[in-house]
Amino acid sequence: MGNKVLMAATLALTTALVSAAPPTFTPLENKVRHELVMLPYLNVFDDISFRVDGSTVTLFGDVTRPVLKSDAENVVKRVEGVARVENQIEVLPLSSFDDGIRLRTARAIFGYGPLQRYGMGSQPSIHIIVKNGNVTLMGFVSTGMDKQLAFTRANAVPGVFAVNNQLQIDK
Repeated sequence: MGNKVLMAATLALTTALVSAAPPTFTPLENKVRHELVMLPYLNVFDDISFRVDGSTVTLFGDVTRPVLKSDAENVVKRVEGVARVENQIEVLPLSSFDDGIRLRTARAIFGYGPLQRYGMGSQPSIHIIVKNGNVTLMGFVSTGMDKQLAFTRANAVPGVFAVNNQLQIDK
């Protein structure tokens, strides 16, 4: 009986996460967002955001591969209605030390039962940015408790100097 209640609660939570209303964007913002999330090398260790001012799109964030910075700019340039792209994306330094922290942090967060759902799908809702041993958590979680759990898990990873928790609670 207890397992059936747990399964029903899990199904209800999963349905609530899938059916959550996405933020409202203008048609141009939707096109830009679509092109960015379709980038083939974009992963959980990259974070790209943008701002649209008229027909100018400004790209922000951090990426692990230099080609991702140029690819992001190139796909946004081709979006109908975009006249100019300002690319302020930072390419993170190549570092095997940071690569190890990325993998250990991803395992610590997404391998932990209560946080596993944030690692599912082609674009996980938590992004892990590592620069010189410092971790920044970006993205969205459902509750303040999940935000704190992700911070605690990342902070316990060996080799991490500091964790900047920029996770937002999705309403």
